[in-house]
Amino acid sequence: MTRPFKVLGIQQIAIGGPDKSRLRELWVDKLGLQVTGTFKSERENVDEDICAMGAGPFTVEVDLMQPIDPDKKPAVHATPLNHVGLWIDDLPAAVDWLTAQGVRFAPGGIRKGAAGHDICFLHPKSNEAFPIAGEGVLIELVQAPPAVITAFSNLV
Repeated sequence: MTRPFKVLGIQQIAIGGPDKSRLRELWVDKLGLQVTGTFKSERENVDEDICAMGAGPFTVEVDLMQPIDPDKKPAVHATPLNHVGLWIDDLPAAVDWLTAQGVRFAPGGIRKGAAGHDICFLHPKSNEAFPIAGEGVLIELVQAPPAVITAFSNLV
């Protein structure tokens, strides 16, 4: 069974809370991460600060998220570690192959994410049709840009 894609490394972690200013106090003010952008989406019920640690193609994004409406879904604050993002060298191939292997994806398909990369999510829960999932963890697959693919390939 040949896998037509590679997981290159961690692209991001996303941390949710009822008030992102409290998250920012730790991650930005105390730990020194740099805020590189913001993202707000009514559809995704999220107001987030996009932070960065590391440098160059090995930068890891840390998203500090709060819900726009705490009573609506998705509840980005309900699980403090909301999701983990993985760099993928060929996202469409990964989605096709994983789907054929019985992996369940969350609704929405491949789309532009907050940082501008193509993304999609593995569902945290399996079902009868798709028996493989994140076992309670939401996993984001992120199309790696060429510089990241090259940097990771040079490590080997």
